[in-house]
Amino acid sequence: MALSRRTFLLTSLATLPAVTLASSVTSRPEQNWPQFRGTGSQGIADGYPTRAAWNISDAVTNSLSKSSGLLWRTEIPGLGHSSPIIWKDRIYLATAVPQSGKPSLRIGAYGDIGPAKDTGEQRWLILCFDKKSGKKKWEQIIRNAKPATVRHEKASHANTTLITDGKHLIGFFGADGLYCLDLKGKLLWQKDLGSINVTWRSIAWGYSSSPALHKDRIVLLCDDPKDPFVAAFNLSDGKELWRTSRKGACENSWGTPLIHADGTRTQVVTNGYPFIVSYDLETGKELWRLRGGGDIPIPTPFVADGLIVLSNAHGGKAPLFAVRPTAQGDISLADGTTSNDSVAWSAPNSGSYISTPIVYNGYIYLANYNGVLRCFDFKTGEKMYEERLGTDAACSASLVAADGKIYCPTEQGLVHVLKAGPTLEVLAKNDLGEPCLATPAISQGVLYFRTAASLIAIK
Repeated sequence: MALSRRTFLLTSLATLPAVTLASSVTSRPEQNWPQFRGTGSQGIADGYPTRAAWNISDAVTNSLSKSSGLLWRTEIPGLGHSSPIIWKDRIYLATAVPQSGKPSLRIGAYGDIGPAKDTGEQRWLILCFDKKSGKKKWEQIIRNAKPATVRHEKASHANTTLITDGKHLIGFFGADGLYCLDLKGKLLWQKDLGSINVTWRSIAWGYSSSPALHKDRIVLLCDDPKDPFVAAFNLSDGKELWRTSRKGACENSWGTPLIHADGTRTQVVTNGYPFIVSYDLETGKELWRLRGGGDIPIPTPFVADGLIVLSNAHGGKAPLFAVRPTAQGDISLADGTTSNDSVAWSAPNSGSYISTPIVYNGYIYLANYNGVLRCFDFKTGEKMYEERLGTDAACSASLVAADGKIYCPTEQGLVHVLKAGPTLEVLAKNDLGEPCLATPAISQGVLYFRTAASLIAIK
């Protein structure tokens, strides 16, 4: 879609905030999506049919036609790549709104990397919407100040995704603070963790590691190269329970930690460079480490079919690992090997750079920034295919899946819908009309996309 057409589309839709365009969401049991990529960060929401093709422009040109697939669209102020989360009939997300001017966003590949020029005062907001209609239920200003750190031109001051246990709503924005609210928007407590400046070779990329939550503990990953650490906090009052330095283990990372409980122990798995490291949730003591390779580790660890999926890339290396949760000590692979007692299998040059992979119906799928999509048999590690989706398929958002389909949003705002299976079959390519760098949420067969300026529901 040409830029002029996108502008027309968005201007037209902007006159219809939170308008329901299709039948209401089914009354079947609620399907929660409580954190980044849903339960366990696995990115899957089966049990309901989901749409493959839609046409947002059809909602304008054909008098809000139900056939367009657009359930509703709501404008979101400011800029944030914070992904939507869902609990029962409510959607929650975060954004940062500059006091003056419109926030800039620069997508695509470019070499002249510099910070965005928006260091003025911002308002950090937590927003709540009705899942069925898109109507805003409440908003809470949690911070009003100049940002503690600068941001990359492709990032935002609200990169991280909220997390909830159904009673509390946790948001963490690096040096701009840790916040706990109830689900009605009341601020219960907040905590300042001081300077957290996540950089890479003097480039300010911005903070993006979302909080993790297990029972009464919040875990935060704060890999400022000057003082990298992982820490646990009490959910009830924010009291710090333990903090473990990552010096010597990790120079930097941007991924969300995984908390995995298997009945014998509960571990916190963290992506990083040069080592991927797991810690004991109770004490912060290191359990195991694995030498990775990619020097900008971003994908979030998750568990699928009893194995921990780990990936990173950049700097010439892009490993993909399937690790057994029973790992202990240094489990790094010997030169020339792709497995050992703790690493079930690995693919040395097939990992993803920004987007978190997904395991679905026996296969693992990885989308890369260069538009290349890879698929492996998850049990054996055998490559099924490696194909380029196209020049319009720069993928920063992570993959999600439902109803036999893989959804791959791109920075350009195009959503490639793939049929799950060992061969590449593109079912549809849908234009959201705006850049999309946030990972979508899925609930009860409805797809929820956070774009540069909107929250869009596709039924």
